[in-house]
Amino acid sequence: MWWFNRKGASGFSSSSTAEEVTQGIDGTSLTAIEASSGIGTETARVIALRGVHVVMGVRNMAAGSEVKEAIVKENPSAKLSAMELDLSSMASVRKFAADFKSLGLPLNLLINNAGVMATPFMLSKDKIEVQFATNHIGHFLLTNLLLDTMKRTARESKKEGRIVNVSSRRHKFSYPEGILFDKINDQSGYNCLSAYGQSKLANVLHANELARRLKEDRVEITANSLHPGAIATNLFRHHSFISGLLGLLGKYVIKNVQQGAATTCYVALHPQVKGISGLYFADCDIAQPSSQAANTELAKKLWDFSLDLINRCSHTSWR
Repeated sequence: MWWFNRKGASGFSSSSTAEEVTQGIDGTSLTAIEASSGIGTETARVIALRGVHVVMGVRNMAAGSEVKEAIVKENPSAKLSAMELDLSSMASVRKFAADFKSLGLPLNLLINNAGVMATPFMLSKDKIEVQFATNHIGHFLLTNLLLDTMKRTARESKKEGRIVNVSSRRHKFSYPEGILFDKINDQSGYNCLSAYGQSKLANVLHANELARRLKEDRVEITANSLHPGAIATNLFRHHSFISGLLGLLGKYVIKNVQQGAATTCYVALHPQVKGISGLYFADCDIAQPSSQAANTELAKKLWDFSLDLINRCSHTSWR
């Protein structure tokens, strides 16, 4: 469609692909962690194409091995590893972080891009509503557990670290209260799309508060969030009608996977984003998030709530 080709300030548009927005970028000295399903697979492929060592966090190791093999077949020089990670389980997140640290690798890029969408009401293994658990709490915990490694890498390498939270435009359509702090697990008031919006709002708030804290610590690590665009992936597997409609009309109104991974790859690698932190991107340009997403007090409250929730679930205390 014609509006897909309208270029923004970055010089890219809705129709730009991940390969196009990273053309000419050398990432050979960088190590990244990201989840590899849907657009995550394309993200892994493209940043590996630019020389980045990609550690893929995957729920299904067999599927992860297939992704790795496919990427390496196309690009024999790709540096890829696959490690088991279920973001809906705090135990799995802790094990992944511990296993990664044991490898002694640096960590320059953390791309928080796994997720579930509009699921029927269910609880995670830690008894938390599964969309909030997977899309926010899992990423929040993983980020905190790996932050010291990122700080050390930034100091030793003298290179900027980047944390990228893949949110959604749907963050603008959370519950009216924004985050239902006292009713996260309330099935009676559950709306699958509002709960998804809540988790995506949490992604933006998390990145904003993290950016503020990193700036206070004077650490050379940025944190940003983004909307990848409307993309036909298996996120819609719980809604057969939507899946069917996208199959019929998708190519006319939504992005393909190559376009859908573009903003993630842009925010993770492009020199135009150097030093930029605490912002929200769409179509490879700075965009305007919702008023709730820009609420600094809500961001601080979510941070404290998330820490408390993790501590209550794990019965351990950590900063």
